[in-house]
Amino acid sequence: MTFPGKIIPLTFMAFSALSACAGPPESSPRPMLKGSTPVADPIPAADPATEARFEAWLAQFKQRALANGITEATWNCAMADARYNPKVIERDRYQSEFTKSIWDYLDSAVSPERVATGQQMLRQHARELNAIERKYGVEKEVVVAIWGMESRYGAYRGKTAIIPALATLAYDGRRGEFFAKQLIAALKIIQSGDVDARHMTGSWAGAMGHTQFIPTSYLAYAVDFTGDGKRDIWSDDPTDALASTAAYLARSGWSKGQPWGVEVILPSGFNYGLTGKGTKKSPSDWAKLGVRAATGGTVPSYGEASILVPAGAKGPAFMIFGNFRAISRYNAADSYVIGVGHLSDRIAGKGPFVQDWPRTGKPLSETQKVELQERLTAAGFDTDGTDGKIGANTTKAIVAFQKARGLPPDGYATLELLQVLRGS
Repeated sequence: MTFPGKIIPLTFMAFSALSACAGPPESSPRPMLKGSTPVADPIPAADPATEARFEAWLAQFKQRALANGITEATWNCAMADARYNPKVIERDRYQSEFTKSIWDYLDSAVSPERVATGQQMLRQHARELNAIERKYGVEKEVVVAIWGMESRYGAYRGKTAIIPALATLAYDGRRGEFFAKQLIAALKIIQSGDVDARHMTGSWAGAMGHTQFIPTSYLAYAVDFTGDGKRDIWSDDPTDALASTAAYLARSGWSKGQPWGVEVILPSGFNYGLTGKGTKKSPSDWAKLGVRAATGGTVPSYGEASILVPAGAKGPAFMIFGNFRAISRYNAADSYVIGVGHLSDRIAGKGPFVQDWPRTGKPLSETQKVELQERLTAAGFDTDGTDGKIGANTTKAIVAFQKARGLPPDGYATLELLQVLRGS
């Protein structure tokens, strides 16, 4: 390693290897993390034949990496410990039969413990969070809520070595090209000097740091808020990670002062065909249809909004605004966005939802969702495909079927609805 005025006496070969691992000085003067002890969990052994095929694939992929601007030195250093990781493939291919219901999900995501810890973090990092809010215009409670959702405020950042994991998933995963792009991005991060390969750790799927950035998002949005020359989302200091999250939301269209959503009460006889993200009205126009805030009165004029009923007619309803879409850029699942939004509200001192969740039955499995789509289409209510995903077309078909059968047309896919279709 070089220092002003002297060189530590190492052999030329050892010196070259260390320089390569630190990234090319002409491309980035950023200081590296101290220490060279690996911090990742050990990689379980793969069978020799699989490892040999993986090594052959790496040799081919190297040319793609070099063509994308990765230097030979960066490649050699980053891949020094790269091995096929069977554990990440096992996790990638495991599919649970049922997903969590939204109420079970929120019970965990917005637990009393997570709310209390979030409020503690808000106080503990007040100076940094206030500065981040001033710069990016994103409320500090929302940033802290994402931190809490993604890593339990830094307690579970992941200890999987990212380079071997991404290489394994690019070679053998269900979404090979996606992970190949993430691998190239991870190599660029190492080459920039923000972190070395052995300290680049995270989840088995490649999400990194306090707020779980994937490598391409890191390259696009990560910032050096501390001014130490590194965009460091991995260390115990969460400042850069929190600022990077705020920068991400700001670039995603965040509007300060606008809520993610407001819980509302829908009137008797409400037309559930108007629910969903495709229909937008001003709060005053929704008020004309009888929609009221769950806490009473008319929802203020925060901008155009849609009505979301994530558990159907029997559960809470929400008027969602543009900031709902901004959070969804982080994770598109409605349950995640509601979780972040509600956690941020609770951290800010607001109360729980007014309406109860139905808390009955299990969510449909992917197989059952496919069956639901097949039966709807066969009954003349076309879902435009049978992919097991309940999107706008399937919801529209459900609403049409419910209306035809005299059921509440909330567009909610349930086992009860599937059983009605089975009896058709």
